[in-house]
Amino acid sequence: MATAHRLFAEHGYAAVSADDIVSAAGLTRGALHHHFGDKAGLFRAVFEQLDAELTTELNTALTAAEDTLSGLAIGLGAFLDMCQRPEVLRIALTDAPTVLGWETWRAIEAEHGLGLIITLIEQAVAEGAVITHPPEVLAHLVLSVTMEAALLIANGTDRAVVEPALLTMLSGLLSST
Repeated sequence: MATAHRLFAEHGYAAVSADDIVSAAGLTRGALHHHFGDKAGLFRAVFEQLDAELTTELNTALTAAEDTLSGLAIGLGAFLDMCQRPEVLRIALTDAPTVLGWETWRAIEAEHGLGLIITLIEQAVAEGAVITHPPEVLAHLVLSVTMEAALLIANGTDRAVVEPALLTMLSGLLSST
């Protein structure tokens, strides 16, 4: 998996063959097929591992927050930082939706990042910091707009322009009480 992770990050899914992976890893195609089925199955495993690692990293960043609302801001900044990493841009944001299909990609996101956002929103609603709407719906929208912001930044739009605009949009979630 480490070899596939490196190759997918460096070259992208389409440019890496199963033979490239097994050759670089010193394995056989039979081993690849036994453990992952095919190259797409291996990619899925690599993406799931990367997504879990990013979620763990976000959780660690959130421990520095004084409260849920500041946690949302800290988490947003940390996520944008992560999405600027070439491996995250290539594997998680560019190739995963295409290789796995949107529904599968979102289902994996729901197991990790989306669940974290839902939890934060539920906590913020309970604290009266965020307007009361279904947390799952808000979380999907927050994830979508945040992913788009990450893609804008990764593709050259100045973060100093994107991040304040994103924060302005998300401030509409704040409770006036």
